[in-house]
This record gives sequence, structure tokens and C-alpha cells, in this order.
Amino acid sequence: MRLCFIGILTFILACSSKAEQVEEKSLQAITATEARIIPAGKTIAERFPAPAGFTRVIPSQNSFGAYLQHFKLKPDGALVHYYNGAVKPNDNIYDAVLDIDVGQYDLQQCADAVMRLRAEYLFKEKRYEDIHFNFTSGFRADYSKWQQGYRIHVKGNACSWVKKAAPATSYASFKDYLKVVFTYAGTLSLSNEMTTVAMEDLQIGDVFIKGGSPGHAVIVMDVAVNKTSGEKLFLMAQSYMPAQEIQVLKNPMNPTISPWYSTSFKDPLLTPEWTFQKNQLKRF
Repeated sequence: MRLCFIGILTFILACSSKAEQVEEKSLQAITATEARIIPAGKTIAERFPAPAGFTRVIPSQNSFGAYLQHFKLKPDGALVHYYNGAVKPNDNIYDAVLDIDVGQYDLQQCADAVMRLRAEYLFKEKRYEDIHFNFTSGFRADYSKWQQGYRIHVKGNACSWVKKAAPATSYASFKDYLKVVFTYAGTLSLSNEMTTVAMEDLQIGDVFIKGGSPGHAVIVMDVAVNKTSGEKLFLMAQSYMPAQEIQVLKNPMNPTISPWYSTSFKDPLLTPEWTFQKNQLKRF
């Protein structure tokens, strides 16, 4: 009889333990589903799940949108560094840091970070002819020309190509090209060469940009959509002054969905360090 009782007790305890394990796994699943940030996530898409009721947009393979959506992030909790190695305090500004260098010069600021991501994508896809940016003076700097060994001679507002080097397709040479672009291009020139798009058409890779001095630019890194209402949520990243690592922005307007932003916002769009208007959304 005692053996029978012990057996029944063991069975009950085992069932109870299994039930607790199932419940624990269920709670973990719920937590993962509802979490705004998955610390172990290594990319934009892995770190930031789409909020409840929204489905992440799946861009076409090898597109700029797919490149940004799956961009690698530094480990959770990483702090932003300035070009000189100093740390930017995270004063409720960002939730993640992109795993890409900022360089050793005070060059890769706001518009420069946008151009860097666009150029890096095109370079990766070997679409060299599509890599070009305008200087504030209006001069068009084509990377394909740079590849041929030509360099840009700047005198006042006048720019011209001069053959100075051997043809090169190396990544190091590409980075040298970007240094020159960052020196002579900015929010004003980038804004002028981009196309304005409507908020309801927002997609990954679009840029909120205010051209001028001062000006600012942030890039849309990911998008999720509510298929019933059509509302879109989006993630944004920026660099800033002085030159600093690119960071995924928090949403000070709506902490409950942060770092996601909604396209249903009423002007203006408040980001941690800048304010934009709806008509300042543009596309390459």
C-alpha cells in the first residue's frame, strides 16, 4: 500500500513539474511575442519584433530594404561612440547600435550616414554605376569615375575630375571616395537629389530629411503593417553631430510602441534629437 502511495505521489509530482515546465515555456513564448526588444537578436529584424497586430514587410531579396532590415547590430546594451572614441551617453535616445564603423574623422554625420548605408548596399551588390552623390555645389561625384583613377579637384565652388591614380575597385579605395563625398555633400544636397514620397507610401530605405544648415536626416530601417487598417509602423536610425556610430532611435512620442513609430502621427514627427514634417519624407 505504501509503495502504491509513493508511486501515485511520484506521478503527481512529475505531472506537476511537467505542467510547470509547459507553463514556463508558454510564458516565455508570450513574453517573446509581446517584447519590443529581443536582446539576443543580432539584426534589425531579429532584435525588434513587429508589435501585436502588425506584420513585418518582407522586401524582395537583395533589395535595399532587405539589406537594411537584416543589418547586423552590436550586442544589446552597446553604447554609441563618437569618431574620436568618446562615448555618447544614451539619454533616452537610442535602443541599438548598427555594427558599422564611423571612421576616424568628424565626417560621417547625419546625411553622411544615410549616404554610407546606401553606398555600402550598392557596393555589396556591385552596382558601381549607381553609386553617385551630389556635392552642395551641384557637382555630381560618380564612384565609377573614381574607380577609373580620377580624383576630384576642388577650387572654391568649382570641381573637376583629374586623373591621378591607377584604376581600383578595392574597398579601401571606396572608403576614400566616401570621405570626399562626406566632406562636400550634406543634408541640402542630399535632399535636393531625392524624391518626395507620401506618408502612406513609406517603405524601408526612405529618409526623413531637412536640408540646410542646420539640417538633419534619419533613415527608415524596417516597416510593419496592419493589414486591416493599413497603418504602418517603422524603425529609424541616425548619426548626428559630431560624427558618431549609427543608432536605432527610440520613439519619445509613443513609448508604448517604441522604438517603432506610426505613420498616423500628426505633424510634427518628434525624434529624440530632431523634429520633422510629413512632407520631408524622401526616397533615393
